[in-house]
Amino acid sequence: MSLIPSPAPAAPHAHDNHHHPHHPRHHVRFHLPHFHLQNAFGNDWFALKAEAFARFFGTPVFLIAQTVVVFAWMVLNIVGVFHFDAYPFILLNLAFSLQAAYAAPLILLAQTRQADRDKAHAEADAQHREALAKASEERQMVSATQTAQLVELVSQNNEMTELIRNLSQRIEALTIEMHGRVLPGGK
Repeated sequence: MSLIPSPAPAAPHAHDNHHHPHHPRHHVRFHLPHFHLQNAFGNDWFALKAEAFARFFGTPVFLIAQTVVVFAWMVLNIVGVFHFDAYPFILLNLAFSLQAAYAAPLILLAQTRQADRDKAHAEADAQHREALAKASEERQMVSATQTAQLVELVSQNNEMTELIRNLSQRIEALTIEMHGRVLPGGK
């Protein structure tokens, strides 16, 4: 086992890949018409904050932090450190209602727009697959045409070889006949 790292494989030239149908730049043209769907809420400051907020709701950090806040709220009010929300915690229920009133539409909007993006990406991927299939079909047709041409050339080559063989035999026969007439001792 050698401690010297083996050389990395040679990177392909940039000009070799950009025409290949599986190259990322080839795939981008199908996604470009759907680029406006990249951000679920638009591109302004509020939209970016709203999307980040909607994404934060389902994280473990949010759930743990909310649990800690609610537990502390209840303990501090039950023990008597604070008296702003005594049992049955009406203010806490109001806070949850307010949170749900804003969270639900943000989450639904994010899910709807994500579904729209997923659908657009699926359509773009389908178009890409269709383009790849069409290109493959065209390559197969070209290959079939070239194969037919090659078969025809081989056939013509066989015919020419047979013609050359016949002509060679004819030349040999004529040469023998000429030698017999020209040379002494011939007919």
